[in-house]
Amino acid sequence: MMLIPTHHFRDIERKPEYLQPEKCVPPPHPSPVGTMWFIRDGCGIACAIVTWFLVLYAEFVVLFVMLIPSRDYVYSIINGIVFNLLAFLALASHCRAMLTDPGAVPKGNATKEFIESLQLKPGQVVYKCPKCCSIKPDRAHHCSVCKRCIRKMDHHCPWVNNCVGENNQKYFVLFTMYIALISLHALIMVGFHFLHCFEEDWTKCSSFSPPTTVILLILLCFEGLLFLIFTSVMFGTQVHSICTDETGIERLQRKQQPRERTGSWESVKETFGGDFSLNWCNPFSGPCHPKPLSDRDWVRQADSLSDTENTETTEERKDEDSTEVIDE
Repeated sequence: MMLIPTHHFRDIERKPEYLQPEKCVPPPHPSPVGTMWFIRDGCGIACAIVTWFLVLYAEFVVLFVMLIPSRDYVYSIINGIVFNLLAFLALASHCRAMLTDPGAVPKGNATKEFIESLQLKPGQVVYKCPKCCSIKPDRAHHCSVCKRCIRKMDHHCPWVNNCVGENNQKYFVLFTMYIALISLHALIMVGFHFLHCFEEDWTKCSSFSPPTTVILLILLCFEGLLFLIFTSVMFGTQVHSICTDETGIERLQRKQQPRERTGSWESVKETFGGDFSLNWCNPFSGPCHPKPLSDRDWVRQADSLSDTENTETTEERKDEDSTEVIDE
């Protein structure tokens, strides 16, 4: 990593021609309202399919191996309703996290006309992403998979085939929470089922043969334990990021200069959509939508830039424009 003289950038980034806006095509027309967001990434699509398959496998084992053959109808009905409700909410949250625009910055807006319209003053700078030819607002980062700059990008998750950003972080948090809950619920039911079958005849515990029943339960137990640990950790890190108003990327960069942060409670309310209510747990209720970006949001003060922003990586040097404009 090589340091770039700060004054060099602060002197020339105010000039629109230095951003080479002539290389940027005009921004595409806005998509119609209600257009679905979907990332065409083979790995992400495969991971999303595997996620659904594992949840449906758990549904199959819970219903047809443990609950339906049970003679305790009250136990079967209560646990069946609870498990299926949690599984439905988990899959609904997964769909919302996968098909919601995470906060993509308009693509190709780093045109000469737009930059000149900002009327930059001394001490003000703008940053262009050389990969998607967009002017990057504060806290936006480029995702090489989505091929877009994402506002408040936390990370790209292949399991939901999407970035986790300011518009879909709530759905990702709910997805991890509900997957952790159904994993815990399935493990508890497997434990009770094993205890019951040890006391009774194994042939009466399930409609499947005893060896098949044991194999199905062991696989479910392994799946539940693995995903309980994984999603619990992800849920904890996401809640911590929301409460500290610091994304995973920002935490990894370890920015030296402090910035103004939203209070913990305010950040939580923005993410989950207002004051505390049951809608916080509802994947069909969205977060507080941020205000549309104004001209002021595209411009940054040179004095507020951190040392991290005044560096370039080896990967960025491969791009002609990245040596001219800092890309976070």
